Amino acid sequence: MNDHTSTSNTVKADWPLYEVFLRGKRGLNHVHVGSLHAADDEMALRHARDVYTRRNEGVSIWVVASTAVVASSPSEKDPFFAPSGDKVYRHPTFYEIPDNVPHM
Repeated sequence: MNDHTSTSNTVKADWPLYEVFLRGKRGLNHVHVGSLHAADDEMALRHARDVYTRRNEGVSIWVVASTAVVASSPSEKDPFFAPSGDKVYRHPTFYEIPDNVPHM
C-alpha cells in the first residue's frame, strides 16, 4: 500500500455519514435505501445517484447527514408509543375509504 492510498482511506474515514432515501418511479414515499460517506452534501447526492440508481430506479433522492436524523429508540418502544394506544379513533378501521381515493 502506498502513501497516497493510506491518505485517501484516512480522508474517507473522516467524511461524514449520510442516510440515503429514494423515491421510486411508482412510489409515493421516499424509502431509506442505505448510507454512504461523502465530503459534502453535493458529493453525497452524486454518490447516492451513482450507487442507488444504477438501473434508473428512482425519480427523487434525498441525502441527509446522519447527525441530523433524530430517532426514537426501539428499546423504548412501549413507553414512547403508549400515548397513542388509547386513541382508537385514529385507527383506519373506524373509517370507510371510498374506492375512488387513491393510495390509501
